[in-house]
Amino acid sequence: MSKDMARIDATSAVVALPGKEVAVRVRGVDRVAAIWSVGVHLLALLVFVPWFFSWTGVLLLVAGIYLFGMIGINLTYHRLLAHRSFACSRWLEHALALLGVCSAQGAPAWWVAIHRMHHQFADKEEDPHAPGRNFLWGHIAWISFQTEDMLAGHVTKRYASDLLRDPLYVWLDKYWQAVALASWILLPAAALTGGLLAGMSAQAAAQLAASVFVWGVAARTVYVWHVSAFVNSASHLWGYRSYQTNDNSRNNLFVGYFAHGEGWHNNHHADPQAAMQGRRAWEFDPVFWAIRLLASLGLAWHVVMPKSPRPVASSRAVSACPGKVGTGFPIGTCANQETRVGMRPSI
Repeated sequence: MSKDMARIDATSAVVALPGKEVAVRVRGVDRVAAIWSVGVHLLALLVFVPWFFSWTGVLLLVAGIYLFGMIGINLTYHRLLAHRSFACSRWLEHALALLGVCSAQGAPAWWVAIHRMHHQFADKEEDPHAPGRNFLWGHIAWISFQTEDMLAGHVTKRYASDLLRDPLYVWLDKYWQAVALASWILLPAAALTGGLLAGMSAQAAAQLAASVFVWGVAARTVYVWHVSAFVNSASHLWGYRSYQTNDNSRNNLFVGYFAHGEGWHNNHHADPQAAMQGRRAWEFDPVFWAIRLLASLGLAWHVVMPKSPRPVASSRAVSACPGKVGTGFPIGTCANQETRVGMRPSI
């Protein structure tokens, strides 16, 4: 491992692997990921079959996008676990992480490792989902074609060793798919049971359960997948740049609004640990609003604010640490420069 590689000093999340100088670039097919992806997409297409429609299913689709997508993935996997943009109690962190697992984007430690590696090598050959190859690769194809280090778990150990010190994340690294499937079964099962208790016929209750599964599970999962994927693909290809960074990150209006503020990607790459990614009046950031709500309730603290409030391009990039623009590893490396709100001892 090269000596100049950015590190997460506070947590030692990046560790060297014996005999490994760089990640293995030979890619193999992750058949489980490919089957999982194709299968859920096919199930989601059933939304176009009228028999599966119900307003209950639509309502659960919308609610699930915010609960499992915005809170589970954007707030928890990304800003809390990957960048430690704020702190909270361990029980709350675990509960929020389980919401993220229900989105079927991988185990928390794996997701965090891939994201940190992306910041380390953004838009370079080593970037796991560099969109420079083509849009489809950066969007979703990379998931089915991973390096040997990714498939063998070496990348997770190197980039997310801090999470792997937690027994829950170690367990989820092995059994996250079972947890996701259990959540997918629970929702339609509850709809079936509720329908029967409400006096519905067996056929009507079964139809409601099927609708809840198609709309509230399959369609919601696919929607959240693609919204997250657009951050990796579209936000590195199209949009405007507010800051100079050593990558091709962009602020994309479409992704910004549909991904709950995650699409202000150039802002994020310029200051990776900041909890607030929207900097201009139109750059809405619902994830940050949720973080501030948690802080106001006393459930979150150590909320990391942007280092510079000026949303304008400059000759030098705005960074969490000078000289480390776009690394994505600001945790603990510039403690004397951090601006935090809601300071409170961790418990």
